[in-house]
Amino acid sequence: MNSHSLLHGAGVALQHAHGAAILADPQRLDFFEIQAEAYFASDAVAHGQLLALCQLLPLSVHSIGLSLGGAKPLDGEHMQALLQLCRRYPPALVSAHLGCAPPATSLLGDNLPLVYNASTLQRLVEHVDQLQTALGHQLLIENPPAYVRLADSDLHEADFLHALCRRTGCGLLLDIGNLLISCHNCGGSPEDYLRRLPVAQIGEIHLAGYSQLPMASGACLLVNEQASVISDASWALYAELLRRIGTRPVVVEWQRQLPSWLVLAAEVDCARALQYAPLMPE
Repeated sequence: MNSHSLLHGAGVALQHAHGAAILADPQRLDFFEIQAEAYFASDAVAHGQLLALCQLLPLSVHSIGLSLGGAKPLDGEHMQALLQLCRRYPPALVSAHLGCAPPATSLLGDNLPLVYNASTLQRLVEHVDQLQTALGHQLLIENPPAYVRLADSDLHEADFLHALCRRTGCGLLLDIGNLLISCHNCGGSPEDYLRRLPVAQIGEIHLAGYSQLPMASGACLLVNEQASVISDASWALYAELLRRIGTRPVVVEWQRQLPSWLVLAAEVDCARALQYAPLMPE
């Protein structure tokens, strides 16, 4: 298995429809990422494709259903399935969503929001410590997209993440689109958000498209739909981040209304090129 540490490079969040094209030209990627829960079932075709890719490229495993921020203890079966997946396909990176997963019957695509306060932080610390100990691997925590700011929160999201990293030794998966969505929808400056983060702890970056949902007030809500090209604002913030912290592994996500492989690969090429020359054209 190709499981060496990842410090830079560009990859994609794997969609089965693109697997054959990637296997035909693996040099187009530096690594790839999978959604862990999609491989908990024993689908022989999907696992065969995954095994072939792991023999060619480093792997990043991303979990969306752990509910690290939930009030209940971590689901033992879910955590065991994640551990088994990581043993079967040793990853270079392991990451998870910050929030709590919605019920299986929910139509929500994103994790439910958290109250950013001391009690939530303590719960996260316990859950992250438990998972990192079981994995024997540092966990990267992804910042969520925010659509509302919960009234009981008394910590800025970036300060909350900073404290979580300090107390657990976890790292960050910085989703550029989610950061922009949160600042637009709930107020705040992306530059201020970045200043508050422990940027040295960023172990991976996500880039994805988002959409604008018009509101009756005339304003718009930004929505994390991952079904379009990456916005100019995301590219600009990504380039600014690279100028500050240097290269990091970056994943291009496109989960819905999938484009051709050539369109997606072009986005990956742009993400990689900016790692070498992080200057946006005027």
